[in-house]
Amino acid sequence: MMAPVHRIKGESTDFLSGKIVFDYPKAFWNMGIVLLAICLAPLFYSTEALVLFLTTTYLSLLIGHSVGMHRMMIHKTFNVPKWLERFLIYVGVLVGMSGPFGIIKIHDVRDWAQRQNKCHDFFSHKSDYLQDIFWQLTCKFEFDNPPKIRIESELWNDWFYQFLEKTWRFHQLALGTIFYLIGGPEFVVWGILVRVAVSVIGHWTITYFCHNPGPGKWFVKGAAVQASNIPGLGLITYGECWHNNHHAFPESARIGLEKGQPDPAYWFIAMMAKLGLAKNLGRPRPKSNREDLKKQQI
Repeated sequence: MMAPVHRIKGESTDFLSGKIVFDYPKAFWNMGIVLLAICLAPLFYSTEALVLFLTTTYLSLLIGHSVGMHRMMIHKTFNVPKWLERFLIYVGVLVGMSGPFGIIKIHDVRDWAQRQNKCHDFFSHKSDYLQDIFWQLTCKFEFDNPPKIRIESELWNDWFYQFLEKTWRFHQLALGTIFYLIGGPEFVVWGILVRVAVSVIGHWTITYFCHNPGPGKWFVKGAAVQASNIPGLGLITYGECWHNNHHAFPESARIGLEKGQPDPAYWFIAMMAKLGLAKNLGRPRPKSNREDLKKQQI
């Protein structure tokens, strides 16, 4: 069993003291790509471009975001050789949401805030859907006394991840050049603009509904925000929709823990394990170490 990762120190932070502010670089990037995708997608449509979009969107989110960034980099639920670790995180960068350190900060501050006894709507996703999507795509939360985050040295001091953090937006240009050479402007529009727009909006959409009331048998004691499981979406969310399980057992490489909860990201991790590439797969901690959880009847 792998221990949960704790990077946040915020004992003196007032969880609700702060404000939502407009983040110009974030808004320019996200909304610029969304608007370009909406305007250009109908003009540059082809069946081949649609296939490229569907394939690259699914694989980049599966391999890069769910497997590489979320379960490996953030939660450390398995280990792989360094070359493979860097490859998985690089694919995660190509999703177009942030660099590796940015993703850690976005995730860990949100997770920390949700596990307090009170949580601001920006992190709890308790506002209406359109308001929440607008916040996540264009804004940031500024604490009056922000918590401190310490990223482990093997990531923070890695020259490759430092490079990705500084240049993550520009890697779409390299990929776009390859797509252009293969399939022309249609491949660029659907393989870059539409893919990134759908990936980012899709991420925050699933995040929104996974953190609102719904099916889930695990209650995290003392946490202001309880996650939900969303039936029927396991295949298209790579298993991330079983979020009630994940809040209860963040140390587990497998999120779809129950029968009828497909988890494609875990299938990929298990495949790597069979090939000898992934080791030390995390499992849900034993019953003797679940004092923070309450099992509910659903």
